[in-house]
Amino acid sequence: MSVYAVNLLRELVAAGHDVTMVSQYRGDPAGTKVYGGGPPPEVPGVRVIGRRSLGEEAFAEPGGADFERDVDDMVQTILAEHAREPFDVLHAQYGYPNGWSVLLAAQKIGVPTVVSIQGGDGHWVGSCCETHRQAMLRVLNHADRLLIGCDSFAQEVVERLGVSRDRFTIVPGAVEVERFHPAPGYVPGVAADPVRLFYHGRVDRRKGALDFLDALAMLREQGVPFAATISGIGPDLDACVARDAELGLGTRFSGYADYDAAPALYREADVFVSPTYAEGFSNTVLEAMASGLASVSCDAVGVRDCLRHEENGLLSQPGDVPALAENLRRIITDAPLRARLAGNALEECRRTYSWDAVGRQIMGIYEEVRGTAPDTAFDPVLPVAECRFRAAPHLL
Repeated sequence: MSVYAVNLLRELVAAGHDVTMVSQYRGDPAGTKVYGGGPPPEVPGVRVIGRRSLGEEAFAEPGGADFERDVDDMVQTILAEHAREPFDVLHAQYGYPNGWSVLLAAQKIGVPTVVSIQGGDGHWVGSCCETHRQAMLRVLNHADRLLIGCDSFAQEVVERLGVSRDRFTIVPGAVEVERFHPAPGYVPGVAADPVRLFYHGRVDRRKGALDFLDALAMLREQGVPFAATISGIGPDLDACVARDAELGLGTRFSGYADYDAAPALYREADVFVSPTYAEGFSNTVLEAMASGLASVSCDAVGVRDCLRHEENGLLSQPGDVPALAENLRRIITDAPLRARLAGNALEECRRTYSWDAVGRQIMGIYEEVRGTAPDTAFDPVLPVAECRFRAAPHLL
């Protein structure tokens, strides 16, 4: 999501827009271990304001995390910046707390709102307590424009929270095809011996990281050779390292990789593996496609919209480890299959998922709402309910 936001900012600056980014971040040891990165990066041409999410950092204190404190901080920051130099549009890159923050700010300053539903906000935020469910419902029903990455994700949110499908505008994920590209001398399907399998992203059981290791153990039992790398950090990194040691797999854990380091990591691999349970729209799959890799993933929300089984990737059902292992066996042992999937994916990515096209679509939406009055017909006071995730530092 951070990469997505930075790329959008670059497109806006290149088009001549005046942009301010307000971004909250975890600065405590537990948050840094899960999220990495610290304060938001500087983006040329953008006024960047980093605010520590002190409310969420309080998860270990009596009463747990105070997400509403972070909402208040973001609202006050937006109001202060608007007083300094007025905004035309407020765009939140997550439903809660960001989307709720811009709705509250819009009530006070009369600026239209755009909210992008990106992942966990659509998948589960609001299942934790009535407070956050009501916040999400008000965002979904009162943001002036709702953007979402794909139809399967939109349908999930419709079914889970009861919002009308007509509320959503599909804006697909995008990838910098100039940055993510195949290695010199690339030939689709040609691989090292053993074939190099690559997982990159949030190291989380909900992303299938543990399933990946269990599938590797099945490959080893079958005598199928492989070399595996897991790149990234996340809430289940320690669990994955322990599982790998228990199974004796020898997986390489390469740790946190910033955006500039990621392209080289893809070019050092042969097959991308993303056994995820759900996505908003998988940026890592797009990066792998653009890098010329064949992909093994899951028939999951946010994946099936860009990968199709046997056409430009191999898909199994989320959590089906034997099926995942079989798809890995096939893509390792069948070079013509690997070549066909990788070539199809690369061609489609270059044709469909460039940032130039996606940036123009988002800027068109800004023009549609600019100068209009925001929808302020909602109660700004949320019910108070105990949140079962207040003590979990990694779930929001």
